[in-house]
Amino acid sequence: MHVTIRLFARLRDITGSGELTREAPGGATVGAVWSSLVAEYPELSPYEKSISCAVNADYSRFSATVADGDEIAFLPPVSGG
Repeated sequence: MHVTIRLFARLRDITGSGELTREAPGGATVGAVWSSLVAEYPELSPYEKSISCAVNADYSRFSATVADGDEIAFLPPVSGG
């Protein structure tokens, strides 16, 4: 199945793109999609404990199952004032 991955801020900088399309096996979770990205871009690894994720614009958990055509967003923590 195809999923679209949206990346923001530093995550986008690491991958060189704000949007990626990837294949995921049926029954894959958000966490599995993240793990495949980390395998491709090891610099993402330190962000795993602090990022938020969303599936189709709804905040989600890494344990959520994704479906064909889903959009998965990974959002790093934001600071500022």
